[in-house]
Amino acid sequence: MLSTLKKIPRGPWTASPYRAETEILPERLRALLALHDKNHTPPVILCIGTDRIIGDSLGPLVGSKLAKTGAFSHIYGTLEAPVHALNLQETLLKIKKRHPSGTVIAVDASLGSKSCIGSVLIRDGGLHPGAGISKKLGLAGDISITGITNEGEGCPWLSLQTARLSVVMQMADQIAACILESCAHAD
Repeated sequence: MLSTLKKIPRGPWTASPYRAETEILPERLRALLALHDKNHTPPVILCIGTDRIIGDSLGPLVGSKLAKTGAFSHIYGTLEAPVHALNLQETLLKIKKRHPSGTVIAVDASLGSKSCIGSVLIRDGGLHPGAGISKKLGLAGDISITGITNEGEGCPWLSLQTARLSVVMQMADQIAACILESCAHAD
């Protein structure tokens, strides 16, 4: 799924209102987790996207990388079992029922300007999966992490299909490492 993000408010965790530098991503995520997680429960990781389109595979790649570590018991969306437009609402209901007080970290791909390709954005609040391709699927997550996989100009479907796999893989590694580091320090 492709998400859209609103302007990220400035805070102590980032110098830029739109994106954080790599070294402060875990710090930003820790700060947001501290705001949301009052019960000290492990976060629920919701990785949105499809394994059938390179530019939209960011979420499932992150989910699979995190699942392989064994560090999280609540991961929804992997390469083997992706969460996408057809099962997103059902998955959100399942998460709400199984983890009513859990903080949901939603991970998704996004399109943006050419200069922002490869950027990872973390913000307080959910994201709108599918909005980049004019789908209205509702809000997902308490904290959102998106990676800009390609340009948003022109035809979004073509942009998703022509995204560079190396860029998507680098962002998936970066996001998975950020989540692992942030949650390890939260204990």
